Amino acid sequence: MKKTISKILGIAFLSGLIFTTSCSNNDDNPFPDPDGTSFILDRNNLTGEIKDGEVILESGTYKLTGKLIVNAGAKLTIKEGVKIEATSVSNDDFASVRYIAVAQNGKIDVQGTATKPVVMTATTQAPGAWGGLVVCGNAPINKGTTASAEVSDLTYGGGDSADNSGSIKYLRIEYSGFAYNSEKEFNGLSLFGVGSGTTIEYVQIHEGSDDGFEFFGGTANAKYLVVTNFTDQVGDDLFDWTEGWSGTGENWYGIRTNAGNRGIEADNNSNNHLATPISNPTIKNLTLIGLGAADTSSESQAIKLRVGTKAKFDNLVLSNWKTGFDIQHDESIGYVTAGSLVATNVKFDKVTTLSVGKNTAGAAVDVSSVYSINENATGAGNGTAKPTWANGWTVGL
Repeated sequence: MKKTISKILGIAFLSGLIFTTSCSNNDDNPFPDPDGTSFILDRNNLTGEIKDGEVILESGTYKLTGKLIVNAGAKLTIKEGVKIEATSVSNDDFASVRYIAVAQNGKIDVQGTATKPVVMTATTQAPGAWGGLVVCGNAPINKGTTASAEVSDLTYGGGDSADNSGSIKYLRIEYSGFAYNSEKEFNGLSLFGVGSGTTIEYVQIHEGSDDGFEFFGGTANAKYLVVTNFTDQVGDDLFDWTEGWSGTGENWYGIRTNAGNRGIEADNNSNNHLATPISNPTIKNLTLIGLGAADTSSESQAIKLRVGTKAKFDNLVLSNWKTGFDIQHDESIGYVTAGSLVATNVKFDKVTTLSVGKNTAGAAVDVSSVYSINENATGAGNGTAKPTWANGWTVGL
């Protein structure tokens, strides 16, 4: 009897030891995560495909050494204060570019806080050092029923406007924008067909080399976004949308002191300006700050709207741009006339030309009816100054 009890206790002890060890995410953990995943987590070699279950990044720094893909049915959870650091890769080493991507029906849960944001950065602190974060959902796009994302080859698009790819809160993405070539490069946060069930709040893109945020169709809503570009290396647009994005944006703050491109570049579909669903977001509480008189480029436009996009803006502060609104092509100009492309309560500060328009044939068109002025507009909260809601978790402001 004693021998049997001892044996049982011994087995129970070993079972408990194995369970305790498997719950740990330390460097020497050889066991899968207990939440049903076969992914082996190594904080010094974070790469591969999460195919099942939930992988949790608990604390400290993780070295991103290649692409990390969250596949359908799997989930990546990142706890507050975690840093993911992409290791160096040469610009022509396309096969081993570092980036994080969430596939359709995969989930991401970024659990940063105002005092302990999650940081995705790079060992080489320069724009374009790594890819960035890509999320692919099942919401409608106008490039077809589905399409293939240009920077991950993952499928995106579908018929689920309320699709949920997870939650992203208090995240800072630094030095993103790795370029395969002049036509194919990562943004900071790329949202491909992402649905309105996804939470995107308090995200900063800092010193990226391409667009800060880009929406490729979908219905995603995004609040409290920051883009900061200060280095001499040229970036692209602070915010960008295309392919029928029809979500909402609230409290966006973008600033650049380099000769990058526009504050917002907004498209519907360059191949078919009337493709549906038509890009038609609602944006409120927006501040965009450019380089001003020192900008010698031809793209110093706060907001460029073209190829058939609609939009409704309210409470804007546009500062230090050569042009406030640049509207192109018959379809977008027609939406100005119809009142479905409109910006109310706009404050212009050091903007040389408030608006310009050009139809598809290239002739100048008066589009000044697109905006109404309000000198008391507050933009993202404090005019051109740092918004209060950006305190604590952002850098560079």
